Amino acid sequence: MALALWWNALKQYDLPAVREGLNRHMQNPDTGQYMPKPADVIKFIGGTTQDGALLAWAKVDRAVRMVGTYQSVAFDDPAINAVLQDMGGWIALGTKSEDEWPFVAKEFENRYRGYRLRGEFEFPKWLPGIAEAHNAQSPQNAQRIEPPVLIGDPVKARQVLLMGGSTKKDAAKQLTDAEFKGALMLPEPAEANA
Repeated sequence: MALALWWNALKQYDLPAVREGLNRHMQNPDTGQYMPKPADVIKFIGGTTQDGALLAWAKVDRAVRMVGTYQSVAFDDPAINAVLQDMGGWIALGTKSEDEWPFVAKEFENRYRGYRLRGEFEFPKWLPGIAEAHNAQSPQNAQRIEPPVLIGDPVKARQVLLMGGSTKKDAAKQLTDAEFKGALMLPEPAEANA
C-alpha cells in the first residue's frame, strides 16, 4: 500500500529526477536524518510553491519592463496566464504604479501558489495587450492584430498557446502556424541559459 501511495505521488516525474530528489533529501543537513515523504522528494525536484511563485513573478516583472503592456504576451507557464487574467489582465498590470508594485507582487505570488497547489485549472492562451484590445474593437483593424510575444521558453510558450482554454471573454483569434512563426520571443536572461 505504501509503495502504491509513493508511486501515485511521484508518477509524473521520471526515475532520474526521483533519484536526484531522494539524494538531495538525504544530503540536506536540516531534513536528511528523517525518512522522506513524497512531498520532500517533490520539493527537491521542483522546489516549493513559494520558490516557483518568486521565479514566476520575476518573469512577469521583467516582461512588463521589457515588453510593456501594449503588446500581447504568452508566457511559458500557464499558471502565470491564469493568475494575470484573474488580476484583471495584462493591460491592467500596466496601470499599476511603482508604489503599488510590491503589493501586486505579493498578490500575484499568493494566487500563483494557489494555482500550483490546485493542479488543474483553465488558462487563457495569451494575454491581450493594449494594441490588440484596440484593434479588436473595430472590424477593419482586426487583421492588424500582431501575434503575442513569447515570454520564457518558446517551446513551452507555444504549448500554452495551443493548449489554452478559450473563454467567452477571449476575443482574440486563434493563431495559425504562419502567424506563430511571426511571433516575437523575449529571450531568457543570459544567466538563465547557462
